[in-house]
Amino acid sequence: LTPNGKVDRKALPQPERTSAPTTLVAPRTETETTLARIWADVLGLEQVGVHHNFFEVGGHSLLGTQVISRVRQSLGVELPLRALFEAPTIAALAQRIAAGDGQIRRALPPIQRVDRADELPLSFAQQRLWFIDQLQPGMSGYNIAAAVKLTGVLDARPLWQSLNDVVARHEVLRTTFAQRDGRAYQVIAPSLSIDLPLVDLCPLPQTERQAQAERLLTTEAQRLFDLRRGPLLRALLLRLDEQTHVLLLTMHHSISDGWSLGVFLREIAALYPAHAANTPAPALLPELSIQYADFAVWQRTELAAVLESQLAYWRQHLAGAPTALELPTDRPRPAVPTLRGAQHSAALPAALAEALRTLSASEGTTLFMTLLAAFDVLLHRYTGQTDIVVGSPIANRNRAEIEPLIGFFVNTLALRADLSGQPTFRELLCRVRAVALEAYAHQDLPFERLVDALQLPRDLSRPPLFQVMFVLQNAPLPSLNLEDLTLEPVTIDSRTSRFDLTLELVPTEHALTATFEYSTDLFEAQTIERMAAHWQMLLTAVVADPDQPIATLPLLSEAETRQLVHEWNATAAPFPAARSLPDL
Repeated sequence: LTPNGKVDRKALPQPERTSAPTTLVAPRTETETTLARIWADVLGLEQVGVHHNFFEVGGHSLLGTQVISRVRQSLGVELPLRALFEAPTIAALAQRIAAGDGQIRRALPPIQRVDRADELPLSFAQQRLWFIDQLQPGMSGYNIAAAVKLTGVLDARPLWQSLNDVVARHEVLRTTFAQRDGRAYQVIAPSLSIDLPLVDLCPLPQTERQAQAERLLTTEAQRLFDLRRGPLLRALLLRLDEQTHVLLLTMHHSISDGWSLGVFLREIAALYPAHAANTPAPALLPELSIQYADFAVWQRTELAAVLESQLAYWRQHLAGAPTALELPTDRPRPAVPTLRGAQHSAALPAALAEALRTLSASEGTTLFMTLLAAFDVLLHRYTGQTDIVVGSPIANRNRAEIEPLIGFFVNTLALRADLSGQPTFRELLCRVRAVALEAYAHQDLPFERLVDALQLPRDLSRPPLFQVMFVLQNAPLPSLNLEDLTLEPVTIDSRTSRFDLTLELVPTEHALTATFEYSTDLFEAQTIERMAAHWQMLLTAVVADPDQPIATLPLLSEAETRQLVHEWNATAAPFPAARSLPDL
């Protein structure tokens, strides 16, 4: 114990890291067999034992959502994601299902295909973007761009054919929006051919090609879409040399999201070899039973009752929450933001990333929850606020039938953190975990419905409810290997920012890459660089001693501390030379 009676964790011997059992116990019941098949499919494993911990063999909340949707489909029961955290093994989860412990509820009806002769409504998410476009037309902040480096022997014509096969396969890529009697609706074109212009950069000196490619990608990613006329998808191919090309796909957010980009690239990769070999390609992909328009109709009909009950939770959760996070900014907030932005990226050391994963496993949290808690602490220390709301996107692909679709499914959760009472980081992490699990259980309510229901004061100078976002990319764009071609994602800076600040983390094989996207209306680059360094310093302190109060966790580096304490305080005047006093 320490002198004040607390456990001295630094003095304890280093514990052995808990890992999944090495002995594989096969399923013993029909339910366990079904769960084992689902886990193996979702986690990409050949075999899973009934005592393996889901979160220790590669699982996280996004994959957990896929497990829950497959359980619904295969077993006909509706489990909350919390059940997987509380019973993270196949054996324990099977017991819960068999016992019917009160968390199981009736599953919603499946999504059915609707008549295309009827007027097709917008989804709630599409409706909000349509409203924003009417209110502030001519903004590129809702463009989604993905660039992919193609290395090897590339034939542009099969690539163009594959691209248009995907367009023919997904109705949403052929969708525009019209308005009648004040109400917007979807218009699906029966066919659409997308061009694939090729820009050859080979004539440029090799030293200039990459810079020119980046300029072209940024310019194209910012080019505006017309939601009425369409198309809402563009493609561009750059040739850097005979073996290197870059493919850029740009879509309006109303028809796509981050998950959709991964679907798009995987389907292109599946179709391209067949077209290159002049063989039939569309039959390579399974037929889609439903389309995005069917989801939009289902959301407004079958999901309506669920949304009302979820709205009650969100009203209670956000009652009295602050609508502004007062980060210190370098410039006054403009009356209407321009959405101009920039990025600052840095890689967390591999040892720190591993320590964060270890801490998460020991506390029964996901890496997302641990990193979010640390980000909450950073915002608290910058603002002094103890009640903080941070937005975070969630894939919202919680039904198996919508997983293979392209469309705007992603939802935004308002995650409220209580940092009052001078908690330790471990105590805060427990609070963040509880809030996240409740949010996952109520993720169906579209953020757009929530904002409307809360009737927040309209303020064009800042986004409603929260101005800061936190993102952990559990489903980054895939790297794909074909016979003569390798597809690898390329980071593209669109130079836009829809929020004051967004922290996005992308797990790599051994580390984490953190990108701070920020509004250049508000912040200078050096301010964000300091913030990123403070956050990394905070993470280092958290893994070293999670029982330290959040108010005392260090933020400043040794150099900053020395400058602040010593150099900036060296203001004393030189002591005057001694002189004799006059006689009195």
